[in-house]
Amino acid sequence: MIGVLALTMGQASAQRCLPQMQGIEINSSCVDGKPLSAAFCGGAALSTYTKNGSKWVFGGEYLQRNYAYDEDMTIPVAQFTAEGGYYKKLLTDASKTVFIYGGVSALAGYETVNWGKTLLPDGATLQDRDAFVYGGALTLNIEVYLSDRLALTGNVRERCLWGNDTGHFHSQYGIGLKLIIN
Repeated sequence: MIGVLALTMGQASAQRCLPQMQGIEINSSCVDGKPLSAAFCGGAALSTYTKNGSKWVFGGEYLQRNYAYDEDMTIPVAQFTAEGGYYKKLLTDASKTVFIYGGVSALAGYETVNWGKTLLPDGATLQDRDAFVYGGALTLNIEVYLSDRLALTGNVRERCLWGNDTGHFHSQYGIGLKLIIN
């Protein structure tokens, strides 16, 4: 028995990213390289893992970007989006502690400019309007497991949305926390 234990010591691998496992993630991101006071994003997602360690991701995000209007005023542009996507496992280490994924997602939602108010305090009128938006995102995602049920996540992504007047592309980079629920 001692001989078998000595031969198999260090051979056990973690029970991570198995088929049908699910995790809930909460994340926060910087947007377009701006400080958090000018642009930020937050979201939540549900991940379901597949046979090969890849995952399906479904979630929602809130992205806000504040555009400078004059010295004392900014104009907020907010996007509420839902996401559905597939993230392919690209790399992992032997201990299954670190996973790197490449993902593609479909996005759809709503964008509001200055919360629907077109008249500014100085009498100017905004030409950009609220709109439904649609498009996609490319994501590079990393998961570092702190325990079998808790992971620290990081991501870099490029969003491209059409249907709006305020810009189609937004870059994001951020961190999150994932809890494996089953």
